[in-house]
Amino acid sequence: MNDERRWPDRRDLLGMIAALAAGGTTRESFAQTPTEDLGPPLLGARACLLTPEAVQGPYYNDPKLVRYDIRENKTGVPIMLRLQIVDEACRPIAGARVDVWHCDAVGLYSNYPGQGDDRAHPVSTIGESFLRGSQFADAAGVATFKSIYPGWYPGRTPHIHFKTFLNDANILTGQLFFPDALSEFIYREIRPYSERTAKRDTLNKDDFIAIGAGPGSFASVTEEDRRYLITLVIGVDPAARSKASASMPPEGFGPPPSSAPPLRDPKRVSPIVPGID
Repeated sequence: MNDERRWPDRRDLLGMIAALAAGGTTRESFAQTPTEDLGPPLLGARACLLTPEAVQGPYYNDPKLVRYDIRENKTGVPIMLRLQIVDEACRPIAGARVDVWHCDAVGLYSNYPGQGDDRAHPVSTIGESFLRGSQFADAAGVATFKSIYPGWYPGRTPHIHFKTFLNDANILTGQLFFPDALSEFIYREIRPYSERTAKRDTLNKDDFIAIGAGPGSFASVTEEDRRYLITLVIGVDPAARSKASASMPPEGFGPPPSSAPPLRDPKRVSPIVPGID
């Protein structure tokens, strides 16, 4: 039997995702809570370790937008992001507020100036609020967002930022990360990601923030019919207070590597595909 789940080898996947990227993010009802069946809670037998703090980064602001669909007018590969907030005893924390924010398909954050691949002609998104939002965790501790797969920007591997609040106190600031092989495929093959002339310069193994966050900050990715389901269990100490810094430069810790080898170069494939030497 052929393994039809091996997305890199399925020709029709390109058409499906490309169609979704082009038209799957048209503005629908921006409901504050999802109305579709999202399946069972995330938590299983996995140990409830505390999620490490990660640097806040320079692009956080709180637009006070409680909403499930954070895409606005942004196109890209559709994702459903599900974050389950639990304490160290694996008890879901209902009512916790979760803020998320990330860049669009071409590496731009909303409401910030001086961005983009062309440093001579920087892009400003001041006044915009795309790809930002808040949700309150349900009885299972789950906060859910509809969004797009994030792009990249110089010096950073693709990621989504999150903050967790309890009784208005920020108890954790973190980032979640994605499999490099999936990111490479999307950035190479799917518009608008593939329309960039700049080349991605940082893989997971090169990103100091991803390295510091550890394996517990890498999301589980499930391919569904018309989207990717991105899930992460976030372990928090309800009595903690976030000490994450916002002082990092926009392009991460220090200069990026001089260049990343081409996708089909063994030196690039080896670090992004598990088990390939």
